[in-house]
Amino acid sequence: MARNVVISGGGTGIGLAAAHAFVAGGDRLLLLGRRREVLEKAGVPGALTYAGDLSEPEVVRGVARFVAEEFGTVDVLVHSAGGNGTLEPASGSGDALDAVAHDWTVNFRINTLSAALLTEALKSRLAEPGGRVLFVSSIAAYRGSGSGAYGGAKAALHPYAHDLARDLGPRGITVNVVAPGFIEDTEFFGPEIAEARRERMIRDTSTGRAGTPGDVAGTLHWLASPAAGHITSQVIQVNGGAERGH
Repeated sequence: MARNVVISGGGTGIGLAAAHAFVAGGDRLLLLGRRREVLEKAGVPGALTYAGDLSEPEVVRGVARFVAEEFGTVDVLVHSAGGNGTLEPASGSGDALDAVAHDWTVNFRINTLSAALLTEALKSRLAEPGGRVLFVSSIAAYRGSGSGAYGGAKAALHPYAHDLARDLGPRGITVNVVAPGFIEDTEFFGPEIAEARRERMIRDTSTGRAGTPGDVAGTLHWLASPAAGHITSQVIQVNGGAERGH
């Protein structure tokens, strides 16, 4: 039976790979993202799209109204939107503390607040039993991210997911987090990554390769399946063995 699947950040990278995985199984999709042109070019057969900044409550209210009209019930909610702020406007200030405040605020807004707002707006529409909520975190939540802002914002999703799992569990809804390691073919590192850095991250793995968006999408798709019905409040790491923290 076709399910209703909502994917934030569904126009590129992991979100797009997840969209293709779900649509291949016959599911109905709604792809969310900030850039309308990216969503329209995503090429996911039959997918609906809705563009807007999910860290803005009024935008999320609009998404909730759209979901009510088009879907009614949400079977699977995937939070893949986020990033390290490279697509956001720069601080515009030469002051060091202003730059820190900007970096941390941007990362919290696009990685944490957007996911919390969308979840709360759609929580009452999650299918019960059988609903799934899935967050895409990062290996940075365990080992940092340079400035700490991105890793901190992703790490904040973990306790939120654990709280949600307890809240939604009696309704037959599971909540899990997938934390990828180094994933190539995404916008995260910009146009290119320094070869020395790429080689260092691959050396960290036990598999000897970078991850792909499909690696993460496959995990998300499985966690949304009936086979994963008794798995909840977990952080599943997809990093080739580069990190084994709990």
